[in-house]
Amino acid sequence: MIEFNDVSKVYDNGVVALDNISVRIERGEFVFLIGPSGAGKSTFLKMIFREQTPTSGEMFIDGRNITRLKRHEVPYLRRNIGVVFQDFKLLEDRSVFENVAYTLKVMGFNHTVIQNQVSHVLELVGLSTKKRIYPSQLSGGEKQRVCIARAIVNNPAILVTDEPTGNLDPYISWEIMKTMVDINSKGTTVVFATHNKELVDRMRKRVIVLRDGRLTKDEKRGSFDYENA
Repeated sequence: MIEFNDVSKVYDNGVVALDNISVRIERGEFVFLIGPSGAGKSTFLKMIFREQTPTSGEMFIDGRNITRLKRHEVPYLRRNIGVVFQDFKLLEDRSVFENVAYTLKVMGFNHTVIQNQVSHVLELVGLSTKKRIYPSQLSGGEKQRVCIARAIVNNPAILVTDEPTGNLDPYISWEIMKTMVDINSKGTTVVFATHNKELVDRMRKRVIVLRDGRLTKDEKRGSFDYENA
């Protein structure tokens, strides 16, 4: 499903973000991506949806070599990948419903499909009663749920998340985690970068550890331990 073959990324300033990474994530897996700050986690995720490209090596999504994609082909790749980041990037002048519907409108779906699909995902993330209010009226946890709904509204095959619970309290973090697990149970591949030790240790999912751009550990039922990786 997601495959890195000897992937390295060196930025223009000389920083080595990824160093000869080879890893395969199967369809439907739930993977935690952990490591200290500056380990390369964000770059790893950005490679998946082609915000960054490798300096060397190749990347495959569902058997397709995305390293060789032309610029005009990238938006079509991203239609199958949902992205959730810590900074919500919601449209403040649009309601919850409109924020989530935006992706489908851009993709050209008709009114009925948009109404049905947006209502479905808002119910999934527990926001069906708040679809007409605006981001400024939401708590941090609710804003993150809107971001998740926006990321999954077009039924992506892959969901990548970068510290989605980073600014949330433990209870809300666990609620977000349960939402992610529910999404994964429906077949979506989830790659979840986090510093949240409690979530990782509690879930016992696959754990990939990065340190200084290198893959140092890959465990099927791992724990939050990169100090000894």
